[in-house]
Amino acid sequence: MQLSSVHKKIIFLLLAILCLTPWIGPPLALLMGIIVALALGNVYDKKLINRTTSLLLKASVVGLGFGMNFNAAVEVGKEGLLFTVISIAATLILGYFLGKKLNVDGKTTTLISSGTAICGGSAIAAMTPVIDADSRQVTVALGTVFILNSVALFLFPLVGHALDLSQTQFGYWAAIAIHDTSSVVGAASAYGNQALDIATSVKLERALWILPLSFIASYVYKSGTGKVSIPYFILFFVIAMVLNTFVPFVSSLSPWIVPIAKKSLTLTLFLIGTGLSLAVIKEVGMRPLIKGILLWIFIAVGSLWMITSLATV
Repeated sequence: MQLSSVHKKIIFLLLAILCLTPWIGPPLALLMGIIVALALGNVYDKKLINRTTSLLLKASVVGLGFGMNFNAAVEVGKEGLLFTVISIAATLILGYFLGKKLNVDGKTTTLISSGTAICGGSAIAAMTPVIDADSRQVTVALGTVFILNSVALFLFPLVGHALDLSQTQFGYWAAIAIHDTSSVVGAASAYGNQALDIATSVKLERALWILPLSFIASYVYKSGTGKVSIPYFILFFVIAMVLNTFVPFVSSLSPWIVPIAKKSLTLTLFLIGTGLSLAVIKEVGMRPLIKGILLWIFIAVGSLWMITSLATV
């Protein structure tokens, strides 16, 4: 039986509301979203969903900041700086050579490599005007990162438990090896609260590398506009941590704010899942996807080896 648009919207809204209940966690929410996308297609306007998703993600991350200690986050950031610098540089260099080897065009290669190295869709969005990428190049890069993000959200907690990674080790690994902030936070929250705190701090510190990378790219690609999209919500995340650490009244409200932020993130992942369709998978194509997979395997395995073998975490 063919469902009407009204029935599809009702099902969509009911599932979205279900994501706000205690029974649905981040991985299940993402899976529900993917099923909705494949079964029902685009229920609501794609631009509206994208805007809502972006707003919810930023609000969720800021909300999580109210549950974190500023001093501890700074210490985590210092310890993760070496991992961040090494992994970003290695990923960008390997991404360049993989793109050449697989005959992926230069701008698509740059977008996929930037998204893998730094923070997924946010890095791709920031780099797009700088290198003057066209809509197809952006779609391919976003689709590649999106598919791998979805896999990571389910796979990383399983691997973490199988390898008996500590909360600290998993937090660092998720922040370095998972593309988007949403999937990093989703995977880490499924692993534990300490992993969540570490992963969020390191990932947002990592996102700041969008700025130097964008400025470098503006010189390499002379045709771009040179405009850089600055992730201002990171500033609000830091402010939230400072308030929670040094203002007693705010810290007394944190037990109420943080659970709301976590459920908001769960809803965000459901909405992200609704963006994956067969059309997106077909649009990506095999070569960019293979390049993205190989690059992702490299950063996932390499960073895991660094964290477990070289770091005392």
